[in-house]
Amino acid sequence: MPAREAARERVAYFNGKIVPESQARVSFRDRGFLYGDAVFDTTRTFGHRIFKLDEHIDRFFRSLKYVQIDPGLSAKQLKDITMQVTEANLKLIGPDDDYWVSQRISRGYRTPEGDPPLFEGPTVIVECMPLSLRARARLFRDGIDVIVPSTRRTPPESVSPRAKTHNYLNLTLGDMEAKARDPEAWAVLLDTRGFLAEGTGSNIFTVKDGAVYTPRNQYVLGGISRETVFELAQKLDIPLKEADLDLYDAATADEIFLTSTSLCICGVRSLNGAQVGNGAPPGPVTKALTDAYIELVSYDFVGQHLKRLEG
Repeated sequence: MPAREAARERVAYFNGKIVPESQARVSFRDRGFLYGDAVFDTTRTFGHRIFKLDEHIDRFFRSLKYVQIDPGLSAKQLKDITMQVTEANLKLIGPDDDYWVSQRISRGYRTPEGDPPLFEGPTVIVECMPLSLRARARLFRDGIDVIVPSTRRTPPESVSPRAKTHNYLNLTLGDMEAKARDPEAWAVLLDTRGFLAEGTGSNIFTVKDGAVYTPRNQYVLGGISRETVFELAQKLDIPLKEADLDLYDAATADEIFLTSTSLCICGVRSLNGAQVGNGAPPGPVTKALTDAYIELVSYDFVGQHLKRLEG
């Protein structure tokens, strides 16, 4: 790689070293690749500042404990590594661009019997990826179109959705089904009982008569953005309740919004082709929560997206 290109390459932490991203190569014998036997967590930066890193690291270690992977690092060590990798990569993006920031740990390599081990211990990666601001800009202008696929979310009796693992095949199949109907749609899966669950990296909320509702924590990954909405609703004296929500609740909602790491909070325009509310999100409750979110992070993430609109 020419020196100029190398200087523009992002770096990642890989098994004890910070290296150019192209050198962070995982063997096909890694259990994360072979079986999805790995966990991860992802936050984002706002104006180049990492959001709630402590909360994300705490959740990451809960996922590791659930799947019984010893990371070989303390939470503080992983936090320090994350800060180092992020700081090294920030010089590669513009002042109004931001990153997803992720930690990923697999159980390690499955070495064939009789072969010397490729690497002892877990595979540990910390990496950054630029946010898809242009691709998602129209969602803040028009709202999200949600489709509920026939694919159901893996039940907690099988694998708890509260652990953020690399095994996303269930959610991927739901996404594929939704996008076959509308390439721009976001999927939100039902659980096996027929209640709303979650999408790939997103949690769903409904609003009815000024109160906010969201699926119960047992059946979804409790997103940090989801938890942030809980905090903001309390500050704004907006009633918020976890509940079993079915498609009737969604069809009759005044507003619906999704939360995710990158979007933070964004209104839904339609669900299964039917207009939500007046069809012009954000509604008043979503708008109030969005404004409070912007104030909390001291960064206008809505404007950050909207300025990327083309035409």
